[in-house]
Amino acid sequence: MAKQKMTTVFYCSECGYESPKWMGQCPGCKAWNTFLEETVDKKSRGSSSINEVKGAPKAITEVDAKEKDRMTTGSGELDRVLGGGIVEGSLILVGGDPGIGKSTLLLQVCKNISDRGNEVLYVSGEESDRQIKIRADRIGSFTDKMILLCETDLDAIKSCITERKPKVVIIDSIQTMYNESVTSAPGSVSQVRETTGVLLRLAKSLNICIFIVGHVTKEGTMAGPRVLEHMVDTVLYFEGDRYASYRVLRSVKNRFGATNEIGVFMMQNNGLCEVQNPSEYMLNGRPVNAGGSVVTCSMEGTRPLLVEIQSLVCHSNFGIPRRQATGTDFNRLNLLLAVLEKRTELNIGSCDVYVNIAGGIKIAEPAIDLAIVMATVSSFRNKPVDPMTIAFGEVGLSGEVRAVSMAKNRVMEAKKLGFTRCIIPGVCLKDVGKTDMITVIGVNNVSDVLDYI
Repeated sequence: MAKQKMTTVFYCSECGYESPKWMGQCPGCKAWNTFLEETVDKKSRGSSSINEVKGAPKAITEVDAKEKDRMTTGSGELDRVLGGGIVEGSLILVGGDPGIGKSTLLLQVCKNISDRGNEVLYVSGEESDRQIKIRADRIGSFTDKMILLCETDLDAIKSCITERKPKVVIIDSIQTMYNESVTSAPGSVSQVRETTGVLLRLAKSLNICIFIVGHVTKEGTMAGPRVLEHMVDTVLYFEGDRYASYRVLRSVKNRFGATNEIGVFMMQNNGLCEVQNPSEYMLNGRPVNAGGSVVTCSMEGTRPLLVEIQSLVCHSNFGIPRRQATGTDFNRLNLLLAVLEKRTELNIGSCDVYVNIAGGIKIAEPAIDLAIVMATVSSFRNKPVDPMTIAFGEVGLSGEVRAVSMAKNRVMEAKKLGFTRCIIPGVCLKDVGKTDMITVIGVNNVSDVLDYI
């Protein structure tokens, strides 16, 4: 028997860059100390692409670009994040912290699709069929169109998919799958990359949709090489505190819809329930006539979301004042405090400042700058802002209030929830136009905002 030729290579855990020797810094993504050593078989490398369906070249004028009808998942929030439903032949990556509800959401999707007579294959490499059945019974009754396969061998999974040709396949999770053509351990960079490549070719050749569940690292990013996110069509992140009731499903990449679209769910005993009006849900329990509380509007994809910005300013007992931001960028908070002290002559430099976005949601959009400024000044002066007032706008280093996108949609969302006054950038007044039942005020500078506190 011929001896297999083994070789040692090094892979970057961030981008998948391959090198014959260890490097301190990756030439591909410039990350430090990310190379992992793996042993591979020279003959088997790349063998997973052999005997796949080969495509013949064709002129672009011969390609049918007409979009086919999408298949609904039975969940309005998930359909919204996907861009209107499931696209045939797509590969979707779902990531999130342990216990956040990834498997529960996908089980509900399986139930909705199988109830319509479509066959669904649920492949689990982490749980037994009995464990899945116990969890599924809490969601509801399933039909015989829901097929379970507890397997980690990719060849067996591939044979089952090719034979049955289900409408939807769930792989839970990609880190447990094992491809015999790759000699490294399951969950390694090469295993995850090669397994995803095989599943991608299956989805495109058989025209079926495959959901892949991926683990996340302690930093909150998807485990495995960054190239994994480039290979799939859609990347969804499940966010939220595992001890809280709500969950946020966010689209960070979508070839068939808008990115940064979100869907809001609430965890209950029988599974995940959709939150139809997340703005109203996020504002529940908002204090009335309390200093340091201002409502703002952030655009998550195409959806306006109203959230409460809370700020607490108190005199510091130490030489260096403390700054803390929860739910927003810490460096952005320091920038806004410097603008406030320079442009409004408020002595905030000697105070501790704490800023929090109520509800635990994370927002990085600069449009919430104006609300952070108003909440901070309100807490510093100990004067409450009118609870029926909403504010949004980006603040520049010169203290100017700059324009934001989709200003009219934000004002309409505030009007729908009963707000009577909206403070926006002055340059956005033309885009908003005339509005009834809500007063729109334009401001051009940070100092102009102080009159409304």
